[in-house]
Amino acid sequence: MKTTLVIDDGLMRRLRVEAARRRTTISALVEASLRATLARRPAEVDTPPLPAFDGGRAQVDIADRDALYQAMEGR
Repeated sequence: MKTTLVIDDGLMRRLRVEAARRRTTISALVEASLRATLARRPAEVDTPPLPAFDGGRAQVDIADRDALYQAMEGR
């Protein structure tokens, strides 16, 4: 599969030099680097659960415009 990548000019110069040093293609070097990077990372990142709390029952019926305005104005 062909893919277009946008790579910083300085990084691209380093990539060309490294590919020449290893006597390989830029594509092969990029693919190997991507494989190595993805192999090190877990498939799913463990994120802590979001905090949950019980705020109790609703203080105002939001369908009741007057009650909503009173609650917002602190009356």
